[in-house]
Amino acid sequence: MPDPIQGNQLRGHLETMVLAVLERGETHGFEILKRLEEQGCGLLRLKEGTVYPVLYRLEKLGLVTARWEAEDSSRRGPRRRNYKLTSKGKRQLAAGRESWAKFVSVVGAVMGGATA
Repeated sequence: MPDPIQGNQLRGHLETMVLAVLERGETHGFEILKRLEEQGCGLLRLKEGTVYPVLYRLEKLGLVTARWEAEDSSRRGPRRRNYKLTSKGKRQLAAGRESWAKFVSVVGAVMGGATA
């Protein structure tokens, strides 16, 4: 099995990947981290310290909104902050997917692999 991909290797693409996870619905940061790792077929190894700064940037740019969960005495642990994709975030995700397809096509052509 190939070596896992670390967060620093995703520079420039992690934001779009987080938006893609949020396209499936509102959720909290740790769940986003888990989904990224699951959907990465076991090849993504991300730390919370990688994902949360991305979420804060996306919120500052208006691509996601965030709200604190209501207190729930039946759930242990700290309150969670849930993130949701905005309309602007959906447009950015579409642009990110287009950019990624071009990137894969060009790199594939240069490396001698199949294009997208």
